[in-house]
Amino acid sequence: MRILLVEDDVALADAVCGYLVAKAFVVDVAPGLSQARSALLTAQYEAVLLDLHLGDGDGLSLLPDVRALRDRPIVIVLTARDQVTDRIRGLDAGADDYLIKPYDPAELLARLRAVERRRSAGNSPVLQLGTLEIDLSRDLVRKDGLPVTLTQKEWALLRVMASRPDRIHRREKLADALYGFGDEADSNTLEVFVSRLRRKLGRGHIQTLRGLGYRLAASGGDEDE
Repeated sequence: MRILLVEDDVALADAVCGYLVAKAFVVDVAPGLSQARSALLTAQYEAVLLDLHLGDGDGLSLLPDVRALRDRPIVIVLTARDQVTDRIRGLDAGADDYLIKPYDPAELLARLRAVERRRSAGNSPVLQLGTLEIDLSRDLVRKDGLPVTLTQKEWALLRVMASRPDRIHRREKLADALYGFGDEADSNTLEVFVSRLRRKLGRGHIQTLRGLGYRLAASGGDEDE
């Protein structure tokens, strides 16, 4: 999952970014509204973490830009404004959740997952594909009952596909889940990580649909379709 963190407090942004990156998320940080708007036009995000008190304006003014996107990301407002009227204003403007500062990054992660589950029509965070079990709530993968060790990048890629297993995931979308701004990647990076996941999960679990992208499958079958 690629996340846009809109936060002008450098120390807080570094702490939150470090925590989420350690949990296999890709995070871009925008210190203000202008940078956030540019980022939204450049990359596709699954979530926006939005501070309200920014140097160049009120964070809520970014919500119309978010709502205009074809694939609208989750928006969680992060702010020191703790009045009920402020929370109502943020939720009415289109935010999915509201978290008061100071907050624990672990709670932020839990709220992010909760909103993601609601958007997935209440689907269980545990995905069972034959003998393969993917637990999105605990960042855990088991195959034949045994844990599978994944790198951060491998888990970041799998998380996108497992969160919507019925969908064909375009290459561009999956690539966005691997690298943020400033990261260097070779043109064949996505294929490298897909190949690694296939070796660990079983080749039949990740199907290639030529010219379209990839999707998860219960088991068996050919690698290509």
